[in-house]
Amino acid sequence: MSFSYSKKEKLKSQKLIEQLFSEGKSVSAYPLRMVYLESNFEDGTQFKTGVSVSKRNFKKAVDRNRIKRLLREAYRLNKAEYFNNISPCYALMILYIGKDGTDFASVEKKMKQLLEAFSKKVSAI
Repeated sequence: MSFSYSKKEKLKSQKLIEQLFSEGKSVSAYPLRMVYLESNFEDGTQFKTGVSVSKRNFKKAVDRNRIKRLLREAYRLNKAEYFNNISPCYALMILYIGKDGTDFASVEKKMKQLLEAFSKKVSAI
C-alpha cells in the first residue's frame, strides 16, 4: 500500500455516508473517532475514507480546514502500516470531536492510536 491518498480513496457517496452513520461501528482515541462499515467498491479500492470537523466546535472555516488537512495527512502517512494485512473493504469516516485546536504531532499520535484500535477490532472479527 502506498503513501498516497488519491481521489478514488476519498469517501464521497452521500448514500454510503448516510449508511455509514446509521449502521456503522465506531472506535475512538480522543479527540478522534472513526466510524467504519464493511462495504464493497466497484473501483477496486480497499478503503474509502472521509474526514470531518464539527462546525459547532470550530466556527471559522479556516480552523476546520486546517484540522481536516492535518487529519488527512496523518491518515495518509500511517495507513500503510496498519492496513496491509486487512482483506475486506471498508468505508471509514474520521471525525475530530475535540473542542480546541491542535498541532500535527498530537494529531499523528492519536491517529496511530485510532488506526491501531481499528485494526485490532477488525482482526478480532
